[in-house]
Amino acid sequence: MPRRAGWHDEHVYFTDRGIEELAERRGPESVTFDWLAERLRDFVDLNPEFETATERLATWLARLDDDDE
Repeated sequence: MPRRAGWHDEHVYFTDRGIEELAERRGPESVTFDWLAERLRDFVDLNPEFETATERLATWLARLDDDDE
């Protein structure tokens, strides 16, 4: 399985496992950002302790194409 440049298996973040599972199980699927936004809302409703991280991820995704200022 491909890894990020410069990382070795013994230095894998725990979150990489979830990301890899997502890519393996759902990788070929296509979703809309509306669908993703609803899933993120559902996730925060079920896991309010992750609200800040989820908001940061959503903001980062929303602004990916913005020019660096």
